[in-house]
Amino acid sequence: MWGTKALDRVRRRTLEQAGDRDRNARWAVVKNPGDLTDDQQLSLARIKTTNSALYRAYLLRAVFATKGRRGEELLAGWIAWARRSRLHEFVALARTIKRFQQLIWNTLHKHGVSNARSEATNTHIRALTKRAYGYHSPEALIAMAMLTRGGLNLELPGRK
Repeated sequence: MWGTKALDRVRRRTLEQAGDRDRNARWAVVKNPGDLTDDQQLSLARIKTTNSALYRAYLLRAVFATKGRRGEELLAGWIAWARRSRLHEFVALARTIKRFQQLIWNTLHKHGVSNARSEATNTHIRALTKRAYGYHSPEALIAMAMLTRGGLNLELPGRK
């Protein structure tokens, strides 16, 4: 998330300075290379030749698509590269990541966990909250959340 936000700030700054209104540029730099449309691939190729700062930012963000052990190996090198990038958005991001580097390594190396389950639960509860506007009490929403996300396995009468 931090990398995407930094990339987006670089994109806005550099394209505004250049007076560029390329609508495909935003999606070309935030999507994975395999997911790009033909127009977005052309836009990225144009960015590579005409906007070196934005293309450097694209490459800096691409490291975050790497998962697992490989991501751990790349992190220290990425921090050094980002610090030398002359892109103040990524220099600031490198400082932030350096501050949390040990915690990030612990997550990658020891635990191998992500926040995907908690994010899915939060999204599910937000959807339940939208449906719960007609409920008469918050207890009904809590009961629905516990029923759908609490891992309960209720046996209904007359069913096997």
